[in-house]
Amino acid sequence: MVKGKARPEPPASHAPAALPTLSEATRIWAKIGLLSFGGPAGQIAMMHRVLVDEKRWIGEEQFLHALNFCMLLPGPEAQQLATYCGWLLHGRRGGVIAGTLFVLPGLAVILCLSALYATFSDTHWLDSLFLGLKAAVLAIVIDALIRVARRALVSPFHRGVALLAFLALFLFNLPFPVVIALSALAGYVAVRRGWIEKPKLKKLPALKGKRPKKPRLGATLKTIVVWALIWMAPLPLLWLLPSDPDLIAEVMYGAPNTFATVFLFFSKMALVTFGGAYAVLAYVGQVASSHYAWLNAGEMLDGLALAETTPGPLVLVLSYVGFLAGYRNPAGFPALLGGIAGGVLAAWATFLPSFLFIFAGAPYIERLRTNRALSGALSAVTAAVTGVILNLTVWFGLHVLFRASWRIPLLTYGTGTMAGETQVPLMALPVPDLWTVDLPVVALTAVAALLVFRLRAGMVTVLAITAGLGIGWRLAAAAWGLPA
Repeated sequence: MVKGKARPEPPASHAPAALPTLSEATRIWAKIGLLSFGGPAGQIAMMHRVLVDEKRWIGEEQFLHALNFCMLLPGPEAQQLATYCGWLLHGRRGGVIAGTLFVLPGLAVILCLSALYATFSDTHWLDSLFLGLKAAVLAIVIDALIRVARRALVSPFHRGVALLAFLALFLFNLPFPVVIALSALAGYVAVRRGWIEKPKLKKLPALKGKRPKKPRLGATLKTIVVWALIWMAPLPLLWLLPSDPDLIAEVMYGAPNTFATVFLFFSKMALVTFGGAYAVLAYVGQVASSHYAWLNAGEMLDGLALAETTPGPLVLVLSYVGFLAGYRNPAGFPALLGGIAGGVLAAWATFLPSFLFIFAGAPYIERLRTNRALSGALSAVTAAVTGVILNLTVWFGLHVLFRASWRIPLLTYGTGTMAGETQVPLMALPVPDLWTVDLPVVALTAVAALLVFRLRAGMVTVLAITAGLGIGWRLAAAAWGLPA
């Protein structure tokens, strides 16, 4: 028997890891929920770093495949991705734990901050607390962008899709679902026409140690019905609450009180929030301020600032809106209790549909990994997601490193009559105001980049060091009379 060369062992960083126990995974989901700052880009980067790079519980292909599906759904894609990954590891029980723990810490924080805001109407005290966290998140997002790009942009076609997706969002501000749908169509056509190599398919991932079962229509319909009932469970109880004779604004849907209106309004929003929180915030702010009078436009911006400096999905700003609605229209309850109820109802209506979408759709999406044409389409979506993350990284960088920025119109078209014609921008370039550069944040970002890229520090270490430095700078600036 001739002995050949022994196959080299894979590096430790790439060696497969044993599946975690449910209790071990629960601890990690709680950690991710507590540290998920930075909006969708930062949260996806954090999950990738923990689940793929550090723990190696989820493979790169699995993670990107799940991310592609979540990008196509309405609602908070980061929470849906956490739910999907939890489902891959421990089935529906794992998905419920992952999706819930991803939201709960941020929900608790935003409710506390909303209560303080409703009492004191001030958010400036948050600046010193969260100054360094945004700098750390920016470095983590850049690191994730590089990692995903190395694995997703495997051909000139995929690099072109990523570039076009970035330009479509960055310059033309096209709707997010349109960009993703066109990318999927381009990938499908490219594989069918032989323009790109058909993806090499791997075996389906393990689910609780077993090959995923073929989904059955009956089981899928049962899942949809059960989770739809759970989603709508609060509504009958809300209808039994007494009507509030002192409502500030007219309620809709024939609802007897603000709580029922809040629940129904945000349930509708959960089905149309394609493209993340920013795609729906303008509409919610307009309706909440002009129709319901729950808050004014300035308070909506304050709520966005609160949500951006707390862990969890950015769409938690809707809980802030629900809090103010219940606080100011408590239907006979104490104002603070009404606010908490309004915030929890907004969160329930917003996040519960994600479990329905994932548990009903994920089994089919996993089976699609055996279809080469559809896998090619999803590989193009992965490439487009790289462009999306790049756009989010640039957007996040502009807002973190500079206090002000604007969009310069590059291409416009006129509307209206000749006398009252207005110019609508078709293409605009986001540009920072260089005079508003935030030098302390630039310095903190440099420190975070050193920790992430050079020293390869862990995520908790990076967040803790930059947060501590941020607080220290604010205190020193106040003591020395320097501008903060």
